[in-house]
Amino acid sequence: MAEQVRKVREIMTSEVVTIGMDETLEAARSVFNQRRFHHLIVIEGGKPVGVISDRDLLKNISPFVGVRMSERPQDIETLRRRIHQIMTRRLVSIEPDAPAAQAARSMMHHRVSCLPVIENGTTLVGIITLRDLVRWVVLDSLQE
Repeated sequence: MAEQVRKVREIMTSEVVTIGMDETLEAARSVFNQRRFHHLIVIEGGKPVGVISDRDLLKNISPFVGVRMSERPQDIETLRRRIHQIMTRRLVSIEPDAPAAQAARSMMHHRVSCLPVIENGTTLVGIITLRDLVRWVVLDSLQE
C-alpha cells in the first residue's frame, strides 16, 4: 500500500500574525508577550518581505529593559528600533501543496526555523515551523 504524502497545508499554522516593517521592536515584543508563538512575518504593502523571531528580538533589546535599578535611557532606546533594522530579509517560503518533507529539507538547507506558506507566489496563507514538523512526525508515529 502506497504511503500518503503529507502536504504543507495539512500541518501548517493558518493563523499567521504579521507586523509591518516600520513597527518598533516594542510592538513586536508586545505581540510575542500576548501570543504563544516564536515568529512574525514582516509585511510591506501587504506582501511578506521578511521574518522576525523572538530570538532576534531578544538579541536586539537591551537585557536591562524593565530592570528598575539598572535601566538607562539607551536601554529603552533599543525598543524604539524598527523591525526592518533586525528582520531576516532573505525570505525562504514554500507553497501549501508542497510535500511536508520538502519544507523540512528547505529549513535544513537554509538554516531557518520557519517558512512562510505563500500561495501563487503572492498570498500568505500560513506558516510552517520546526515545531509543526516535529508534531507531525510524533503524531504520525503514534498512529502506526
